[in-house]
Amino acid sequence: MKIAVTYENGNVFPHFGHTEAFKVYDVKDGKVTKSEVVPTNGSGHSALAGFLQERGVEKLICGGIGMGAKMALAEAGIEVYGGVSGEADETVLALLGGTLAFDNDAVCSHHDHEHDEHYGHHDNHDCGGYCK
Repeated sequence: MKIAVTYENGNVFPHFGHTEAFKVYDVKDGKVTKSEVVPTNGSGHSALAGFLQERGVEKLICGGIGMGAKMALAEAGIEVYGGVSGEADETVLALLGGTLAFDNDAVCSHHDHEHDEHYGHHDNHDCGGYCK
């Protein structure tokens, strides 16, 4: 099984559609056997589900995520654990141990003023409707 985590500086990156890398973990018999940081190479909202699917990812741990991205991931057969924060390696161990605190109702709300200042105004990127 492969688990991916939105990744930045050792932690879960808080916005799925803006992540610049995933840390991908190979898991066998409930234990991590290998992990690597994989850059998205500029892939944005609409391309990330395919990016993960091509790498055989079955589960995704992330912070905020929009409904369109959740639907694209579901269509790709990837189980989403959203609303997660903290150290990436620890979140994977928590998932494997059945203790991961997640909130699948957590959605990206980056259309509010504060979030727009951090990521740039929504009109400046083409998300293909995946951020709504």
